[in-house]
Amino acid sequence: MEPTTGAPVDAVPRRVPVRQQSRRHRDARRTDGAPPADDDSAFWAPIEQVHWDGTPVREDAAAERERGSGPSGRRSPARTPRPPDPLPSLTALVLLSLVVAFFAWVSAGPFWLAVGHARVGTVVVDACTGAGLNKRCRGIFTADDGRFVAHGVRVSGVPAGRDAPGTSLPARMTGPDAGTAYADTGLARHLRWLPGLLVVLGCAAGIARWTGSTRLPGRRHRRWAVAAALAGPALITLGFLAAAW
Repeated sequence: MEPTTGAPVDAVPRRVPVRQQSRRHRDARRTDGAPPADDDSAFWAPIEQVHWDGTPVREDAAAERERGSGPSGRRSPARTPRPPDPLPSLTALVLLSLVVAFFAWVSAGPFWLAVGHARVGTVVVDACTGAGLNKRCRGIFTADDGRFVAHGVRVSGVPAGRDAPGTSLPARMTGPDAGTAYADTGLARHLRWLPGLLVVLGCAAGIARWTGSTRLPGRRHRRWAVAAALAGPALITLGFLAAAW
């Protein structure tokens, strides 16, 4: 093999002409009486400056290959992408988990009352403070079956005009260890747990979104990550429901 061009030694001449005269040009010179041109008088470039077919080597292409900017040059190694900052994801996870814990706590008792797990009885209002949404009432709850009496429980859903001390109201509690007696009736009993659990579901979706679980490559890894993100709020809610039973 020829070391410069890579072609077989017998197939490549030592010198290759860059420019040759055409037969028409040679015939015209013979007609004019001029001596025929010698084929050896043509310019022969060194083999290092031409390709195997006689075309000259371009210096700019060689320069580009040396600089590595041409198509055949060596590309610079790609930079390793920086890993994402975990601080925003951790902040969103902690804050949303705290919101989930709060709304699961305030919705657990009303949820059990709405599904029928309750002790029916009567609460006697002791005192009320504030007005409107800031009204806070305390009283004594007595179960209708006489199994327990709860003193100093918080009374929720006291109707307007019936907050005077000594007023008796029908109420329900989840058990003797519960700290709240609910005097709500009708649709109001469902409004105490439904919005809270909807907020819990929204926070679970936010955890899956802002922690990057929904953007992981691969369907299998993405499903496991989303399931883990939703399992956290679900476990917190189940824990408060178990405590309020």
